[in-house]
Amino acid sequence: MFFFPFADENPTNKIPILNWLIIFICSITFLKYIFEHNYVQEQLFISFGMIPAILFGYSELSTQLKVIPAYITIITSMFLHGGWMHLIGNMMYLYIFGDNIEEILGRVKFILFYFITGIIAALTQALLDPSSTIPMIGASGAIAGILGGYLVLYPKANIKVFFWFIIFFKVFRIRAFIVLGGWILIQLFSFSGDGFNTGGVAYGAHIGGFVAGAILIKFFHRKKSHIKKSFKGSVPNAK
Repeated sequence: MFFFPFADENPTNKIPILNWLIIFICSITFLKYIFEHNYVQEQLFISFGMIPAILFGYSELSTQLKVIPAYITIITSMFLHGGWMHLIGNMMYLYIFGDNIEEILGRVKFILFYFITGIIAALTQALLDPSSTIPMIGASGAIAGILGGYLVLYPKANIKVFFWFIIFFKVFRIRAFIVLGGWILIQLFSFSGDGFNTGGVAYGAHIGGFVAGAILIKFFHRKKSHIKKSFKGSVPNAK
């Protein structure tokens, strides 16, 4: 069984330049190293991924691997992805939900919101196991913040979800509060004490980013009267 959201019916009037720029940078960065040897990728993840033990001073990188200060890796780690599905999944969610958040907040507030929730997500994961030497990479923490903000602002927006089971497939329109509420419930049920599961998914970061986004969106956007109440329009070209 497979289901995946691929669009929403929440029209935007402005081109989401920063949202697209983040997608572009993540994609180009990924293509620059994905075809390299595994050891090259590992070195890249160690140098630019966020490693809790390095961040909190429990360990140090060798001179060859220490390229930037540890605190900056909280940002650089957001632009690295471990594989095709990791990248595609993250970028698809950002593509669907990010444009509405950028439009409602404006570009300056949007980029601040994105990085602040991403930083909170990374620190949430790091604090679960400060001595961990596992590099944390991916934009999912910041994107979880976008999802949290979207749920608060547009709970009744229709999300197009592709469903496939053996030979049966269909597109359903499901309210955002069901799709995103279901997503965070999966993260909570999958969460373990150190924030990871056996597949290396940072559920702690997902939960931290989502909660941060749901809370901070109220401070970043106070003009509730500007939120669209109807979602009957077709998906715009910007989607």
